[in-house]
Amino acid sequence: MYWATGLPPGGDKSYNACLVTFDRFSKTPIFLPCCKDDTAMDTPLLIWNRLISWTGIFTNLISDRYPKFTSEEWKNLHQLSGTKLSFSTACHPQTDGLAERMIQSLQNMVRIF
Repeated sequence: MYWATGLPPGGDKSYNACLVTFDRFSKTPIFLPCCKDDTAMDTPLLIWNRLISWTGIFTNLISDRYPKFTSEEWKNLHQLSGTKLSFSTACHPQTDGLAERMIQSLQNMVRIF
C-alpha cells in the first residue's frame, strides 16, 4: 500500500490523494480516493469500508513505513483481522517498484484532465 499525494482535487469530498494497493497474485491495481489530511484513524476505516469489504480479509499486507501505516489503530485493525503486517524497506525496487511505477502512471493520467 502506497500513498499518491499532490493530485488535483476531485469528487464530492475534494479528494486530493489516492491509496494505491495491488493484489499480489494478479498484480491488479486498486485505487482508493482519499484526502491527504486524513488522520491515522481514517485510514483503517477507509481500508475496512472500501477495500476489505470488496476483496475480503488479507492474509499478508506489505506497506511502506508511512506514519499512517505505523499507527496503533492500523496495528490493531490487523491484529483483530489476523493479517500479518509487514513493512517494506526504503528504495527497494523488489517490493515497491510496481507501486511506484503505477503512481507515476496515475499522476500522468490525472495531468491529462
